[in-house]
Amino acid sequence: QVDCPERGYLLVPVAVQMLYEGNGAGAYELFDRAGHIGDRFGEIDLTTFGRLGRGQSLIEQGQVREGLAFLDEAMVAVTADEVSAMTAGLVYCAVIDACQRTYDLRRAREWTTALSHWCESQPDLVPYRGQCLVHRAEIMELQGAWPDAMQEATTACTLLSQPPGTPAVGDAYYRLDELHRLLGDFEVAEAAYRQASRWGREIQPGLAFLRLAQGNVGAAAAGIRRAVEEAHGQSERPRLLAAYVEIVLAARDIPAARTAADELTGIADRADVPVLQALAAQSSAAVLVADGQPRPALREARAAWVIWQRLGVPYEAARARILVGLACRALGDQDAARMELDAARWTFVGLDAAPDLARLDTLSGSGTRGGGGRLTPREVEVLRLVASGRTNRAIATDLFLSEKTVARHVSNIFGKLGLSSRSAATAYAYEHGVV
Repeated sequence: QVDCPERGYLLVPVAVQMLYEGNGAGAYELFDRAGHIGDRFGEIDLTTFGRLGRGQSLIEQGQVREGLAFLDEAMVAVTADEVSAMTAGLVYCAVIDACQRTYDLRRAREWTTALSHWCESQPDLVPYRGQCLVHRAEIMELQGAWPDAMQEATTACTLLSQPPGTPAVGDAYYRLDELHRLLGDFEVAEAAYRQASRWGREIQPGLAFLRLAQGNVGAAAAGIRRAVEEAHGQSERPRLLAAYVEIVLAARDIPAARTAADELTGIADRADVPVLQALAAQSSAAVLVADGQPRPALREARAAWVIWQRLGVPYEAARARILVGLACRALGDQDAARMELDAARWTFVGLDAAPDLARLDTLSGSGTRGGGGRLTPREVEVLRLVASGRTNRAIATDLFLSEKTVARHVSNIFGKLGLSSRSAATAYAYEHGVV
């Protein structure tokens, strides 16, 4: 056989197939041979593919730290503009995907920023630009920049849906529906979940959380249970387990939640990754609170909060503070409980996380109620904007509603809360923590 670069390039697709089949060791061997051929002949694209593939293969085998080191080496050639544009796009997407699957938030942020700059110089590579926007949307969502994340995900859906389309559009729709769910736009979220499913995207745990927010605990538990039973890869299982704990606790199945939390703790201990440690601590805290063990629950919840704060993930940090508050309440420290729940409320208000605000109202017993009953998530949004001094026209512009619809919302708010003026509504909003 002739020793030449072409031999190395022919090894790459065979290795990729092995990787998809779960044969990490076999794939590593072929990627290693391809990389050495690239080194011998000065084929930097082939060398880079070899490093990328070895990193992916090691991650598949559970050697995450060693695998990420190879991915860093691959990125050196990419960021130095030593490889072709096509190779750069493939490596960027593969590396960021690996970082997100291994819950390496620091690298995911760093390489997503680099990919954004690269995409600006490659306007014709639409698939990469679309996937870049999906990655950016996920990072922005974690950082609490939800309006920006919504814009990026919407643009990604448009770009990736252009004929002939690409399966990555399913990821774009999933990001979009997650944001709508978090904001309380349940009908829009459900439609987006259907779109994501059509493109082959697993829509759990998002759909299960949507059903839980809608009060359909049985459907939520059935959906998340099915997803956990089918998930065996180390990338998707931890998030599914964390969701499973929360949902089966809502179904009052503490033993099942405890089993899942213990499995998640084992995964986190082996991986030694901050995101997984936070998920595990938060899940354990939720089980301990439900099981009447507030003191160890407080320790776990505080640990989760510290990690989320350090990572700059405000939404999850606020959810951890709710568990801290519930543990403090169970220990009899009502002042600390109120302060923790108020801190969580402050974050949710800033994020416009209407469903979480409604749940928090239930937990704290101080919901936005009036003579006519509870405000809807949209009415809470409108009340917040009224309290900020906006006119009906300005609110309509902010929320993409008609001025007539806003006027109806304001009228409903006044009726439910027994108020007669915008100044009274503003006072109510500040008094009850809506602003």
